[in-house]
Amino acid sequence: MEFSIRQIADIIGGKVEGDDSINIKNIGTLEEAEAGFVTFLHNDKYEQFVYSTKASAIIVKNDFQARNKLNATLIRVEDPYSGLTTLLKKYQEFMNYQKTGVEEPSYMGKESTVGEGVYRGAFSHIGDHVSIGSNVKIYPHVYIGDHTVIGNNCIIHSGVKIYPKTQIGNRCVIHSGTVIGSDGFGFAPQEDGTYETIPQVGNVVIKDNVDIGANTVIDCATLKSTVIEKGVKLDNLIQIAHNVTIGSNTVIAAQAGISGSSKIGENSIIAGQVGIVGHLEIGSKVTVAAQSGVTKNLKDNSVVLGSPAFDIGEARKSIVLFRKLPEIHRKLRDLEEKVLNLRTFDEDN
Repeated sequence: MEFSIRQIADIIGGKVEGDDSINIKNIGTLEEAEAGFVTFLHNDKYEQFVYSTKASAIIVKNDFQARNKLNATLIRVEDPYSGLTTLLKKYQEFMNYQKTGVEEPSYMGKESTVGEGVYRGAFSHIGDHVSIGSNVKIYPHVYIGDHTVIGNNCIIHSGVKIYPKTQIGNRCVIHSGTVIGSDGFGFAPQEDGTYETIPQVGNVVIKDNVDIGANTVIDCATLKSTVIEKGVKLDNLIQIAHNVTIGSNTVIAAQAGISGSSKIGENSIIAGQVGIVGHLEIGSKVTVAAQSGVTKNLKDNSVVLGSPAFDIGEARKSIVLFRKLPEIHRKLRDLEEKVLNLRTFDEDN
């Protein structure tokens, strides 16, 4: 794949300063880029590498002023990092959407349909009564259960397992090893101490523009739907239990666990290794710091830390005090000893 510098500038809305006819074949860092690469300067502390890089083009801020001679063509934009993100997305789309057609062996069940430009990798399995939109890429060893609906322009990477009746919107990306629609953790205790499995007959609904990392699991609902709203971004190794709702544009980092029937609002940030107990209401624009355990409802705009989690300002004060406990304990023992010595002195006199 090659683009001219002019084409790249058009993609990211930049202005070229220098030779715009050079062809670009790859993207790299300032330090490692070679001829034919495009790179970027986002942080001023790396400016020294601008003058020594071998890259053919550099994405810089509009107000960048070179202090030394440059060997590369500049592409000026408002925000180089956002420009690079746009370019990487275009590059990824180009690479991912090249594949079309059907590799054998693969299977598609009765009364299932696929749109135009679909790629079906080897050993992929599509069940009965499945509807798949256009430009969907289904990589090898993907399983898609009966009565599943998948929208347009989705990418489903190798080894993904999608249980029956799942609904997936447009422009979703699901990474390898993810399981969608497995049974929720529902068991009824019996008088004899055993547990009776509660059938999980609901499904999972995933809206548009959702990204799901590798080895994440989203359980189906008991009766209705586990819902992942539009724009949600899920990291690797996340557990989302049955009947959970994740609000739009919320991001959840790796190893977080959301227990059954909890609801998380819009535009929230759930950091790594966070645990949220069941049946809670988490508001919108909430931030939960890493390794926190959420045990109660949280209002909109809350920022919490700790296990159990509480206001991050108070939590930080508590952490400071906790670290001083040995010193405080030593001072208390010294005071206690002084008090005892005073009592002994008074008794002797």
